[in-house]
Amino acid sequence: MKKISILAIAFSTFLISCDNQLASDRDPIEDKVDSLLAKMTLTEKIGQTAQRGTSSRVKGPLSEELKTAVREGRIGSLINVMNKKYVDELQRIAVEESPNGIPLIFGRDVIHGFKTIFPIPLGQAATWNPQLVREGARIAAVEASTFGVRWTFAPMLDIARDPRWGRIAESPGEDPYLASILSEAYVKGFQGDDLANPSSMMACAKHFVGYGAAEGGRDYNTAIIHEPLLRNVYLPPFQKAIDAGVQTFMSGFNELNGVPVSGNQFLLDQILRQEWKFDGFVVSDWNSVTEMIAHGYCQDEKEAALKAATAGVDMEMTSQAYDNYLGELIDSGEIDLAQLDRMVRAILRVKFRMGLFDQPYRIDKPEVVLSEEHLEKAKNSAVQSVVLLKNDNKILPLASEKKLAVIGPMADAPLDQLGTWVFDGNQKDSVTPLTALKESLGTESFNFVPALDYSRDRSELQFQAAVDAARKSDVILFFGGEEAILSGEAHSRAHINLPGAQERLIKELKRKTKKPIVLVIQAGRPITLENIINDVDAIVMAWHAGTMAGPAIVDIISGKANPSGRLPISWPKSVGQIPMYYNYKNTGRPASAKTFVGIDDIPRGAWQSSLGNESHYLDDGFTPQYPFGYGLSYASFSYDNMTLSSDTLSEGAEMIIRFDITNTSHLEGVETAQIYVLDKVGSITRPVRELKGFKRVNLKPLEKKTVEIIIHTDDLSFYNGNNQLVLEPGEFSVFVGSNAQATMRKDFWIR
Repeated sequence: MKKISILAIAFSTFLISCDNQLASDRDPIEDKVDSLLAKMTLTEKIGQTAQRGTSSRVKGPLSEELKTAVREGRIGSLINVMNKKYVDELQRIAVEESPNGIPLIFGRDVIHGFKTIFPIPLGQAATWNPQLVREGARIAAVEASTFGVRWTFAPMLDIARDPRWGRIAESPGEDPYLASILSEAYVKGFQGDDLANPSSMMACAKHFVGYGAAEGGRDYNTAIIHEPLLRNVYLPPFQKAIDAGVQTFMSGFNELNGVPVSGNQFLLDQILRQEWKFDGFVVSDWNSVTEMIAHGYCQDEKEAALKAATAGVDMEMTSQAYDNYLGELIDSGEIDLAQLDRMVRAILRVKFRMGLFDQPYRIDKPEVVLSEEHLEKAKNSAVQSVVLLKNDNKILPLASEKKLAVIGPMADAPLDQLGTWVFDGNQKDSVTPLTALKESLGTESFNFVPALDYSRDRSELQFQAAVDAARKSDVILFFGGEEAILSGEAHSRAHINLPGAQERLIKELKRKTKKPIVLVIQAGRPITLENIINDVDAIVMAWHAGTMAGPAIVDIISGKANPSGRLPISWPKSVGQIPMYYNYKNTGRPASAKTFVGIDDIPRGAWQSSLGNESHYLDDGFTPQYPFGYGLSYASFSYDNMTLSSDTLSEGAEMIIRFDITNTSHLEGVETAQIYVLDKVGSITRPVRELKGFKRVNLKPLEKKTVEIIIHTDDLSFYNGNNQLVLEPGEFSVFVGSNAQATMRKDFWIR
């Protein structure tokens, strides 16, 4: 009996020890959340799921109704409250007068800068420089937090293969690998090293998921994506955001495979919470819960609230289905109280992580807004975002003695250069190309005639004045593109060429003056150039580059800076080629340059099946105007001596890819070396190549460097037809070069 008692005591001691260990491992925030949740009434719990706010343009006084709702604990977050006094007052009411003193989160769309505006996200993606992206996000957080904004609805991580879609401007481009690298940079930049730091700003991974695949590039539209494609292409940037510590997700406007995302349990519960173990919270997009009624997925607001809550939307942005019906749904038993508790627990958990219970009030630091340091970093980002697409006869950089004709609607467009989705940047702070040219060259070195007042201007009244100015000059510097309003949300375009009379003006200048034309494009998307590409001698893609766009562009065209930007998306020849992306499937009849027959090469009366039995267009072929990863430099580079550390890999192994890059010019420059892999045979067909690594390499004149990039076998796994992540044995090819059409190649095997 004594032995049994001793064993029982020992076992009891062991269990107590285990319990103590588990208790010590438990996040103390969870205890705080549980304690607070136990004190909350049903009204307060539902209140935490409510995000209230107004349009970004509304600037009226604080209503007593809003203050009362905060006082009663019926609001968990506010959006677009930008008056500092209002922010302070509402937070004071929440902390000091609401039943449990739960602080508010103030949110805002801070997409590519707050007051200091950086290039649009597609432009930042063109830098292929995650460190720059992280710095830009950090600066946005530092500036916005002084206004009380501690939550941004960024980064947008939608893979975009259709430049007609207006929101491609907010996208990281078409490639899941590059997007994933930038996803991590954005999240860590916005949130900083410590989410509880008052200068940190909580990131929100959006739009989960498939929004960028909207049919026809029409915003808000249907997306059809089979599951292996979803997992292999569209989901990786979002999973990377979780790895980086993102605290919130946003459900998209779109439906995916017949189910609106804001009511999609497969996405919001199975993948996000069960598979990825996400423990932050999900916010709907603006009114996207009640928009499920228009989708035809819900009968009314009550059903919308039921389906959204059941799927996993924790907080409803602006619409009020939760406020109106969650209580009723719980009373009827259609939603279990435990489900509401899970939603509220996620929101409170994030608020504790943000340190809001310890420091709920903003810290005003007006001196950091638009500081010289911030402006310099914005300029650097803009410089590195610029992509040189064409440079015939090395017309760029422009010689200092050249007399310029500065023409075009975007030369002095301070608002438009800021780009889409800018609520807080001020055009008065913009430095335009015209201003930068005046400061750099002086007014005597160029003749300025805008000729068109804005990008859509169709008037030809100023054409002759532009021609006269060009005749007095050596080079025409044409600033074209599209206004900021022509890209972004709800601004899709069926034709993505230069709008208005810009093409006619370029042709008129070329025909009447024969002077070389340098086209600088400022736009939120790739612009089709087929009508004018032979009329211009150089093409500079400058995107909408933000506050410091002007000095950045002038540094590039003058040669003070060497262009190093690379395309994050394939550039189509025409709209008819869309969707056009580099990681396509081969088909059973892949197109080939050797066998391609164009429309004008077909003999009259040719037999129907005699020519061109391959996957291509007769008129626009099978290649883009410029491939993914493409970009020129004023320097020139060569690749050679490619080796692999092994030509056979087993699961869990790494391979080192080594190669030399030589700067063959007398100018210093940056080359972005890119690694692509082809999995030759798979259980489902594999893309012709996929980006698996890249490195920006700075090279002095005539310098040679050996570059190493490591690939792990995990990088070669993919989701198969059964939606299982697999690494399949077989033969692979690895390509090294300066864009997705790289030809230097080695083969290897996975055994």
